Amino acid sequence: MNEDIITATPVPEERRLDHAEKVFGNYWWLAVEPTIFTFASKLSPEYQGGYWDFYELSNRGFYMSPVDDTVFTVSSENGWRGTMSADTLGITACLYAYSHMSFSGNEELADVCTRHYHLLREYMFEHEEVRAILAAVD
Repeated sequence: MNEDIITATPVPEERRLDHAEKVFGNYWWLAVEPTIFTFASKLSPEYQGGYWDFYELSNRGFYMSPVDDTVFTVSSENGWRGTMSADTLGITACLYAYSHMSFSGNEELADVCTRHYHLLREYMFEHEEVRAILAAVD
């Protein structure tokens, strides 16, 4: 096994909230989670809410994705249109949210979101739908 490969491990149900708060502090409830949901809604008209899985990355990153078998139609702010799995929509929504919050004016929130943007972006390059993610976020 290549140690340079970044892996995603689902966060067990009993650790979800503690893990999210550990990663983002109080900003999880106030800014991070709602911003991710907002970007998912903006990216895809098929996204109508629902339960999300949380993932801890081996590089200490974090992302979440809807638990859904839907192939989502996505229109990004840069004009790209295509389809994505729920996992890929989650990664894309997290990247949008982290980038957006990195310019929040709140230095602490901006720092944590900038860090998590880069950690998730590293993982994104190993994802099977990397081309769709790059097209949507670049």
